[in-house]
Amino acid sequence: MPPRKEKSDPEEMAQVVADAQRYRAQRELSYREQALKIFPHVCARCGREFSGKRLRELTVHHKDSDHMNNPPDGSNWELLCLYCHDNEHETPVERDHYEGALRGGANEAALGFRPFEGLRDLLKPEDGEPDSSPSEEA
Repeated sequence: MPPRKEKSDPEEMAQVVADAQRYRAQRELSYREQALKIFPHVCARCGREFSGKRLRELTVHHKDSDHMNNPPDGSNWELLCLYCHDNEHETPVERDHYEGALRGGANEAALGFRPFEGLRDLLKPEDGEPDSSPSEEA
């Protein structure tokens, strides 16, 4: 049988409550808590909304990359989800590569291979089988 817990001392409980209130007051002074009070709980890039436990996935991004620049009006902050925040801090070389690929600027040399090369030949019907692929004349 596990040992019985002793009843807590009222003075000890008062100390625990005071510590929790002090911790909360300090946390509310942090720039993250200030930003969460100022801005809607929406990622500024992708537009996803966050609430409840998922609110922890919303981060504060410093627009000028200076973490010491924390104006009380929040003009140097924006709320970003974890994914958009990681994307924001990628190296410029990585960002340029992926953005180029999204704009259609990627070529075979950039990609390194063509994943569907030869697929048409593999899908061609053998002699004697009717062609069930859609007509390219339309």
